[in-house]
Amino acid sequence: MALPPQLQALLLAVNTLLRKRRYHAALAMLKGFRNGVVYGVKIRAPHALVMTFLFRSGSLQDKLRAILQATYTHARNLACFVFTYKGLCALQSHAQGKTYQVHSFLAAFIGGFLVFGENNNINSQINMYLLSRILFALCRLGVEKGYIPEPRWDPFPLFTAVVWGLVLWLFEYHRPTLQPSLQSSMTYLYEDSNIWHDISDFLIYNKSRPAK
Repeated sequence: MALPPQLQALLLAVNTLLRKRRYHAALAMLKGFRNGVVYGVKIRAPHALVMTFLFRSGSLQDKLRAILQATYTHARNLACFVFTYKGLCALQSHAQGKTYQVHSFLAAFIGGFLVFGENNNINSQINMYLLSRILFALCRLGVEKGYIPEPRWDPFPLFTAVVWGLVLWLFEYHRPTLQPSLQSSMTYLYEDSNIWHDISDFLIYNKSRPAK
């Protein structure tokens, strides 16, 4: 089905605008905002759905509201950060006539402070997700640049042992220091599995259902 002439003309004008290099930085900010929204929804919605129905108590309405709020916050923050980051990178590059590595750090530093600086559950999860990957990347970069000697054996088993030893020690003796969602997961795995009354809450349910 052919489009009306007015709509065809509008699409042509929009496509012509999108191809103009002079507007590339501004348009990249807008598309970055769009991609931040889409990616944030794709990442947070399934995670919030599973975690809410597994561990959160309350009515169905309360659970759905929590899922939508978490998804909205994640998508909004990610979209705003991408928009801010790309804008600040473009601004620095334009001001100095070329792009330097420090531009990326400064733009992300400012964007992170403005967008992800509020201490809430969503931002904490995102920042901890990034921190673990940053530490891995910095170790690899150190080896690549020669600052850290190349290991003669695979350090991953030792790394794994230390991580699991620390997290269970913290859970058992310093639980409030762990993130609430991690506390919930570990309570389910390591504490709830110590309690049962009969076959129903041993194999079928995690906890006995209240008597009616």
